[in-house]
Amino acid sequence: MNTPAQWLLRIAVAFAFVYPAQHAVNNPDSWIGYFPPFMFNLGIPPEVLLHGFGVVEIILAVWILWGWRLEIPSVVAAVMLMAIVVFNLVQFEILFRDVSIALAALALAVDAWHKRKSGAVQASV
Repeated sequence: MNTPAQWLLRIAVAFAFVYPAQHAVNNPDSWIGYFPPFMFNLGIPPEVLLHGFGVVEIILAVWILWGWRLEIPSVVAAVMLMAIVVFNLVQFEILFRDVSIALAALALAVDAWHKRKSGAVQASV
């Protein structure tokens, strides 16, 4: 059974992925700069890269809210957030919050893993 605290963490982490994906549709220039320069050498147009990443963000957010095998999307979310911070260290004054969100995602993953190992996994909704 999910506790209210776990639901709050899941909503918080999901929101951190839904908002930029949605906002990038109307204001792509605000978000495209967070991609590391090497990503633009892949031959993918920047708009496709941005909105493709947005689709991944939405999928992760929905998966985290859904709760099935929560440790998987939570770890992926944490890695993505930390990669954004590492590749944009010059903007740490803005991105420091991503470290906290990544740790919240890791807390979800650890909790889900612990429940799975202890056999306490029940329906997530």
